[in-house]
Amino acid sequence: MRILSIIILLVFFSCSGSEDKNQIKLSPEELQEQLLEANKRALSLEKNQIQEYIKKKNIEVITTNTGLRYKIYEDVESDSILDGQVVKIDYSVELLDGTKCYNTEGKGEEFTVGKDYVESGLHEAVKYLSKGDKAIIIIPSHLGHGLTGDFEKIPIRSTIIYNIQILDVK
Repeated sequence: MRILSIIILLVFFSCSGSEDKNQIKLSPEELQEQLLEANKRALSLEKNQIQEYIKKKNIEVITTNTGLRYKIYEDVESDSILDGQVVKIDYSVELLDGTKCYNTEGKGEEFTVGKDYVESGLHEAVKYLSKGDKAIIIIPSHLGHGLTGDFEKIPIRSTIIYNIQILDVK
């Protein structure tokens, strides 16, 4: 604890000195432009990683306007799921590198489409499905946990893969 306090004090006092004369000052507009470019590069990298995953797994997916990708591999003809309906799903979630994150282990989980606190990409995806369907859903970070991750198993800016089955729709 004493060492941690000393380190914090050293960092504080080393940062509180005079300004570095070699420090580059950016206007708010220049900073915004640099952040925008960095975000474009990150999105492009993520898109390429998703494409590599799809190619490696040899999956034919449908891509939506938002960048969500899905493949229904067991299609049960039934009514599509709508906002406001309660959906019970069984799922496993993993990252692009295959790291397993979550699994309902056959117990299922319910949420209200368009209302509950789940990834916006999951809300979008289930509306392409119906009761009994099984699908692979690839959710880019901006439709998943974004810049923060989930503070547990999903890191920042991570694409997540759902292997999902729609158990029930009410």
